[in-house]
Amino acid sequence: MLDPGARVPVFALPDQDGRLVASTALAGHWALLWWYPKAGSPGCTIEGQELRDQAEQFQAAGCLIVGLSFDTPEENKAWAEEQGFEFPLLSDVDHSVGRLFAVERDPDDQYAAFPLRVSYLVDPDGVVRKTYVVAGVQEHAVSVLSTLAELGRA
Repeated sequence: MLDPGARVPVFALPDQDGRLVASTALAGHWALLWWYPKAGSPGCTIEGQELRDQAEQFQAAGCLIVGLSFDTPEENKAWAEEQGFEFPLLSDVDHSVGRLFAVERDPDDQYAAFPLRVSYLVDPDGVVRKTYVVAGVQEHAVSVLSTLAELGRA
């Protein structure tokens, strides 16, 4: 995982609509880079719903929500439409960006096809301010908003 103080790796990935989203587009914004294991799985759906339901608070704090996974754009699109997610869901099907973010699992892990459930809160200069190893999917959105408040953003 990336430690606080690390710079966000440079990347460009397609979103659920096939549009390329580059890390440079995040410059000047706070962003939550939310890695989730599998679109449509129960835990990821709960976590995504919590982020969706708190989207206005994230917007008020000036923080973008960007989901990332190893799913295809088509899988992400179907899930986003089903759940009403209005934030981008980026597809890293070859795991190359996941390696840069240190969310790829060991090859012998039974869940090697899925990224770790990790999020990074990134400041407008592209520096990781907080790393979250997410255990409680229902509390993740509130936890990030609390951190933003501590940083004077909310």
